[in-house]
Amino acid sequence: MSQIATIILPFLGLIAAGFGAAKWLNLPANGVSGLNLFVYYFALPAWFFQLVAETPIGDFENWSFVITTTFATYCAFALAFSFGALVNRGNVPEATIEGLVGSYANIGYMAPALTVAAFGATAAAPTALIFTFDSIMLFALVPLMMALGGTTRANGASMARSIARRVGTHPIIIASVLGFIFALVGLPIPGPIDGLLTALRSAAAPVALFAIGASLVQMSRGTVTLELPVILLVKLVVHPVIVYLLLSWIGGFDRIWVAAAVLMAALPPAANVLAMARQYATYEGRAAAAVFYGTVASVVTVTVTLTILLSGDLPVDPFR
Repeated sequence: MSQIATIILPFLGLIAAGFGAAKWLNLPANGVSGLNLFVYYFALPAWFFQLVAETPIGDFENWSFVITTTFATYCAFALAFSFGALVNRGNVPEATIEGLVGSYANIGYMAPALTVAAFGATAAAPTALIFTFDSIMLFALVPLMMALGGTTRANGASMARSIARRVGTHPIIIASVLGFIFALVGLPIPGPIDGLLTALRSAAAPVALFAIGASLVQMSRGTVTLELPVILLVKLVVHPVIVYLLLSWIGGFDRIWVAAAVLMAALPPAANVLAMARQYATYEGRAAAAVFYGTVASVVTVTVTLTILLSGDLPVDPFR
């Protein structure tokens, strides 16, 4: 129990500190934007690059793990999308954002603070792989669904360029790829650069969590509509269950990799869900409410998930 408290309390405390700073200490909106800029473009890329570069190259060759976790995220998207389309009478753009709510976890900001703290440096490789390939899959899926729903023109070449640009310019994906190249070639990181990366990496988790709390104050609570509890249930409970069942069914994966994947799936919806809702001018208010209430509810669900994973009672291969 003390191990769980040691991991969870700093995690929650930093989010609460950010919320309090924005709510009662009048942290300005542009200050929160500055924090997010630092985390997104500097601290988290340094974290991903350094840990990936220091990971043995053999750890990245487990393609069955990548395919399984990416497919699990797609399954969560499909479930949330289908329910949203049913409730919204076939409104594809709205259902697409609802699908994101049910599948796009806040793994960029939250996962580094949790997976390595809970499971050690071995969790760095699955964390980087899941983030990279989940992002690529969802970045490709959303514009396709929006085109099918008539929100954007279905120009294949333009869509492909847009997807490639979004993936190719994402700072964390770029950092992960560069780290993989360093690991593949066996290049050492020069001392001064390594020192800078270590300083940035040390700031990644606390500043990211602080920024999450501060950002929550700026989000509209919106209206809790009929579909919101259901799609949040998909995100916070069903998604990690799908990940666990699929990885267990295939079998042969390291216990830490399975635990890291399940924990990442249990994280709340990412703020990027709201960004995409604004980009396509659909479901904006309810997307903000989903991110807010999903983050609040995850205090309970992530704690429960972490308790189960650290107890050691969850079998890795229950089907065998």
